[in-house]
Amino acid sequence: MSTPLGRADKTLLGRWFWTIDRPLLALVLVLIGIGLIAVAAASPAAAHRYSGGSVKLDDMYYFKRQLFWILLGVPVMLGVSMLTVPWAKRLSLIGTLVFIVALAAVPFFGAEANGAVRWLALGGFQLQPSEFLKPLFAVTSAWLLASRFDDGDVPALSVSCGLLVLVVAMLVMQPDIGQSALFVGVWLVQAVLAGMSFAILGIVLAAGAGLLVVAYLFVPHVTSRIDRFLTGDGDTYQIDKALDGFRAGGLFGAGPGEGQNKFSLPEPHTDYIFSVIGEEFGAIACTAIAILFLAMIVRVLLQLLEEEDPFVFLGAAGLITQIGGQAMINIGVNLNLLPSKGMTLPFISHGGSSFLALSMGMGLLLALTRRNRFLKSSPYVPRGRTA
Repeated sequence: MSTPLGRADKTLLGRWFWTIDRPLLALVLVLIGIGLIAVAAASPAAAHRYSGGSVKLDDMYYFKRQLFWILLGVPVMLGVSMLTVPWAKRLSLIGTLVFIVALAAVPFFGAEANGAVRWLALGGFQLQPSEFLKPLFAVTSAWLLASRFDDGDVPALSVSCGLLVLVVAMLVMQPDIGQSALFVGVWLVQAVLAGMSFAILGIVLAAGAGLLVVAYLFVPHVTSRIDRFLTGDGDTYQIDKALDGFRAGGLFGAGPGEGQNKFSLPEPHTDYIFSVIGEEFGAIACTAIAILFLAMIVRVLLQLLEEEDPFVFLGAAGLITQIGGQAMINIGVNLNLLPSKGMTLPFISHGGSSFLALSMGMGLLLALTRRNRFLKSSPYVPRGRTA
C-alpha cells in the first residue's frame, strides 16, 4: 500500500510531487512570502497616499488585497504546473490569441492612468492584457521557433518575428516602452538560442535602437523619462525619494514599520517597493532578494543543460528571461540605473494582473521543467520529457 506522496503514489498529486522542480518552487514561495511582508510594510503609506475626500483606506488595505491575490494566484500556479507539456503548449497558444485581442481592445475601451492607457476595466478589476501576454507569448514563440528543428523550410523565425512586431506595435501605442523592451529581450534570447545568425541579430538590434530614437523624438512620455534619467533635469521626485529610502535604511534598515520616507514615495507598494524594503530592512535584505532571483535563473539554466526537447528548452529559457528581466528592470529603476518604467518586482510588488500573470507564467515554467529524477523509466514523466 503506497503512502500519500510516496514514490509509489500514482495519483495526480503524487506524480506531480515527484516530477516538479521542488527547489525552484521553494524559491518562488520564499519570494511570495517576502512580498507579503514588504506589502505589509508599504501598505500604510499607499493607503494614506490614496485616501482623500470621502475615501478613507484602512492602513492594511493593500496588505489584505495582496493576501487575496496570493490565495488566488498560488493555486493558479500549482494548477498550471500540473499540466503536461502538450497541454501547457495548448494553453499558451489559445491564451496568446485571447490576450492579443484584449491588447488590441485597450486603445478603444481602456482606462487611462498616469498618462498611459494599459488597462481594461472588468467590473471592479483592472485587467492589464500585456501582463498575461508576456508568459503566454514566451511559450508560443518557443513553439514557433522550435518548429524549425523539425522542418528547416518552415519560416519559423519570420512568423515569430511578425508576432513580436504586432505585439510591440500595440504596446507602443499605449505607450508602454518598458514592456515592449521586455518582449523584445525575451524573443531575442529565444531566437539566438534557436540558431538566429548574428547578422540578423545585428539588424534587429539596430532596428530596436532606431525605434527607441523615434519614440524619444515623438513620444513626450518617453522623452520626459529619458531626459530625467540622463540629465536629472525636470521632475525627479520619484527617484529622489526612492534613493532617500535606501540611504535612510543603511545596511540593516530602520526596522519593520519604522520607515518614514515611504510616506512621500510614489507607488510604494508597486513600482518602488524595493526602496521600501531598503528603508525598513536594509541593503542586506535587498541583496538577499537579488540573490534569490539570481538563484532562480541559475536553477532553471542548470535544468536546461540536460534538456533535449527544443520546445521545452526555448520555452523555459524565455519564461525565466521574462521573470529575471522584469526583476532586473524594477531593481534598476529603484537604484536609478534605468529610466522609470512602471514595472513591478515579480512576486513581491502588490498587484492583481501582475501577480496572477506571474503565477501563471511560473506555473508554465514549472510544468515545462518537470521530470522524474528517481526512475529510469516511468509512464508518469510528462510527454516530451526523458527520465
